[in-house]
Amino acid sequence: MAGRPRAEFDKKQFTDLIALGCEEDEICWFFRDETGKPANRDTLSRWCKRTYDLNFQEYRKQNSLMALKIQLRKNQLELSKKSASMAIWLGKQYLNQKDRQEIAVASEGSLNDLIDGLREPVNDIYSEAESVDGVMEAE
Repeated sequence: MAGRPRAEFDKKQFTDLIALGCEEDEICWFFRDETGKPANRDTLSRWCKRTYDLNFQEYRKQNSLMALKIQLRKNQLELSKKSASMAIWLGKQYLNQKDRQEIAVASEGSLNDLIDGLREPVNDIYSEAESVDGVMEAE
């Protein structure tokens, strides 16, 4: 075979970069040649076609979102060990847990009792203030 040898890329590193959500230019930059020049986009796409029977864009579309979701889920679960708010949020999302607020509705009679109960301490405060004022005036 004449010409330049076929470019080969490390499959594990490639799939790890896809899992991180890297774009084609970023992956090309990662796979630089010995002179430091980034890999060619067309070369990367041809390698994908040979290796996975899909060009770069097709492979990335099929694989990147799933890998990102798995990584994100893993990170969130780790964070939930240290963060109560993350644990609560995950519980609401995946375990159908909810914040429940129960409001007791009082009947009209008991509502009036409640209002009267609140008035008594206020009346006591006013009557104590008047007697204190009376004492101060006498002195």
